[in-house]
Amino acid sequence: MLNKTTARPSSGLPAESATGSSDNPESSLIRDDEPAPFELWNSQGRARVLVVADHASNFIPASLRQLGVEDWVLDRHVAVDIGSAHLARTVARLLDAPAILSHFSRLVIDANRQPDDPTACLAVSDGIAVPGNTGLSAVQRAQRVRTFFQPYHDAIDFRLRSFAEANIVPVVVSIHTCTPVFAGFARPWHIGVMYDRDLRVAVPLMERLRKNPDICLGDNEPYSGRHGHDFTIDHHAESRGLPHIGIEVRQDLVATDADAETWAGILADGLQAALSDDALYSLRPV
Repeated sequence: MLNKTTARPSSGLPAESATGSSDNPESSLIRDDEPAPFELWNSQGRARVLVVADHASNFIPASLRQLGVEDWVLDRHVAVDIGSAHLARTVARLLDAPAILSHFSRLVIDANRQPDDPTACLAVSDGIAVPGNTGLSAVQRAQRVRTFFQPYHDAIDFRLRSFAEANIVPVVVSIHTCTPVFAGFARPWHIGVMYDRDLRVAVPLMERLRKNPDICLGDNEPYSGRHGHDFTIDHHAESRGLPHIGIEVRQDLVATDADAETWAGILADGLQAALSDDALYSLRPV
C-alpha cells in the first residue's frame, strides 16, 4: 500500500546555488535521510472520503539552502498554511478517512497551482523576497515538479483510483488555512467554504455551520472556488465528477493543536450533514 516513502524520488546531486539545482533534470532535490514529499495518514480509514492538505508543511530540503530566506519566514503563511496539518489529520480521524498531506513548503512549489503557473514558485511572496526562486530555469522548475509536486499528486491519484477499483465514489475534502488579515483587509470569516458548480457538499455543510451563531461563515470567501486556480480540486475531483469541497479556516483560530482540534470537531460535525446522504456518493457529469 502506498505510504510516506514509496513515492520518494531518487537521491540527487548536492546544491550548487541558492536554488540547489543541478544540470540534470532527472535528479532529486531530496536526500535519502529527508522525508518524502507527502504523508499518507490514517491509511486504513473506512470512510468514503479523502482529506487532502496542499500546504501542510514548511519543509525545505537542504539542497535548496532554505531558498535564501531567514528562519522566521518559515513560520509565516507564505511558507505554510499555519495549523492546517493538525487540522487535516484531526478532521480525517474524526471522519475515519485517509488523508494525504504535502510535506514541502509552498515556497518550493505550490501544490495547488498548475506547475507552469507564474505563481507556483514566487520570487516575492506577500512582500517577502525569496532569492532561491529568482530566475528559475526550466530545468530547475522541472526538478521541483518531479521531486515534490508530482509525487504528492500521484499519491492523491493513487488513492482515488483505489476507491474506484473498489467501486466507491469518494468525497474529496481539501483543507486550507488563511491569514486573519491580508492586504490590509481584516477577514471576519472563521470558516470559508469554497465551491464551484457542484453544490452537493457545500449546501448541507453551510446549512449545518450556519446553525452555530458563533461562526462567521464565508460563502466562497475569502477565496472563491469559481476562480479556476485550485489545481487540486479541479484536477482530481472536478475532472472526475467526484463530490468535493474546499475549506479555509482562519489561522489565528488553529495556531495551537488544541485550537485546531476544536475547529476540526466543528468541521467534522458540519461535514457529517453531507456525508450521511448516500445519494452523495455518485459521479456528476463533467
